[in-house]
Amino acid sequence: QLQASGGGLVQAGGSLRLSCAASGFTLEPYTIGWFRQAPGREREGVSCIARRDGNTYYAHSVKGRFTISSDNAKNTVYLQMNSLKPEDTAVYYCAAAVATMCFFGPGYDYWGQGTQVTVSS
Repeated sequence: QLQASGGGLVQAGGSLRLSCAASGFTLEPYTIGWFRQAPGREREGVSCIARRDGNTYYAHSVKGRFTISSDNAKNTVYLQMNSLKPEDTAVYYCAAAVATMCFFGPGYDYWGQGTQVTVSS
């Protein structure tokens, strides 16, 4: 089971850190992705980390503002979001894939419930 948390309401320019904690299994072998879905829009990939080699990937819209990281001891993956913009408002989801490479799209095996991020202008 994956548990996403850390969302909230923040002003534009502010920061939030999302957490994706796993229970019942270890995240270490998995590729972990963060996705988001805004009202009326399709779900989009935001960032991912390939746990085996630590490679990371960011969507163009968040590159330079968001940072994905992992803490093996806590079995948790984080998404640090800085310089938030109103267009970052969405429900954010984390997901785990049995994969060795970072990717977006179909193929994620486990999904957490979403956490709402709202950025006010």
